[in-house]
Amino acid sequence: MSEKLKAIFIVLISTFIFTNCSENSLYSKKEKSIENKNFPKFPKPNKKYLRKKKKIVKRFYNKELGDKRFNGQFLVAKNGKIIFEKYKGYANYKQKDKITKNTPLHLASISKVATSLAILRLFDQKKLYLDEDIRNFLPDIPYEGISIRMLLNHRSGIPYYGYFTYGLWPLNKTLTNQDIVLLLKKHNLPLNFNTNHHFAYCNTNFALLALIIEKITNKRFPEAMKELIFEPLEMKNSFILDYNQNRDSISQSYNPGMSVYPFDYLDAIYGDKNMYSTARDLLNMDKGTYCDTFLSKNARDQMLKGYSYESRGTKNYGLGIRMVEEKNKTTYFYHTGWWHGNTTCYSTLREDTACVIALSNVFDKRVYRINLLSPYFGNYPYERKYD
Repeated sequence: MSEKLKAIFIVLISTFIFTNCSENSLYSKKEKSIENKNFPKFPKPNKKYLRKKKKIVKRFYNKELGDKRFNGQFLVAKNGKIIFEKYKGYANYKQKDKITKNTPLHLASISKVATSLAILRLFDQKKLYLDEDIRNFLPDIPYEGISIRMLLNHRSGIPYYGYFTYGLWPLNKTLTNQDIVLLLKKHNLPLNFNTNHHFAYCNTNFALLALIIEKITNKRFPEAMKELIFEPLEMKNSFILDYNQNRDSISQSYNPGMSVYPFDYLDAIYGDKNMYSTARDLLNMDKGTYCDTFLSKNARDQMLKGYSYESRGTKNYGLGIRMVEEKNKTTYFYHTGWWHGNTTCYSTLREDTACVIALSNVFDKRVYRINLLSPYFGNYPYERKYD
């Protein structure tokens, strides 16, 4: 080949490569620019506002969580934009696996928020009605007149599986969600109180909701949650524990002395717990709750109202969400979690589109103090302490 032909060939190849790479680059940018239809278009907070809030949040973190005892994740966001986040400690202390923004931690009872959202999405799809009898899906339930709504707001009266299994179930044998129903039927266990008479927080309610989700979707709960919640909201580091497959590779649970909490016979139950996620994924879940394409306004309204007013007080419960209702104050919505050493808290400041999340896989009640940040975003029922 002559030198002239070689030069022409090189120019042609270079042009092809450059054009091809440019097209790929443009395509990548286009891909990245595609907005998730399940996320709302919040107005962008101004920089001065963000700087001011970041200073307050950082002061809170340093005072309440920032010492070497904290082992977990902490995140604060406004209008979907992260103001401040910290990731600290170990998912596996023995192996020195550090916690990062992509490390899923056990959410404990914050899992109930996601389970509730899955039920409400099925409600939006007209695959269930909130006030229909749960025996339409779980015919072996030995109680009359309990609705899906009563499971969601903890007014069913059904006893807690963590208590009634003593003496009825071998503690060296793993209990499943299906076993709960079988035990309730076999022993004809009485309700703790008359259905819909008052509120009593009970994990059994959400274990049964998980079975209803499985019945409707014809999928195992981990797969159903992936389809209903995790994939639509790009929660790429979230999953439901598969007790028989991945419990040795996930983040561990510790007491304050960093001794591991061993798995026990209740650790295969899901719906009420056993969701693993990250602070960033939970922020995505929070964003989805503002968007009609993910959850209808009707479903949101059903979720975000109190159902239990038999006793005077400020605390109440919606559908899978806790709340504090105080006169002349904005309602504060949140959910806490505690299972073994996993202590967690998620607050969603609805009137001010802000979100605060604290997750720890080492027993640490300080995560529940995130409510103290709420008055810096709006008129919530707590006093300012970090000005």
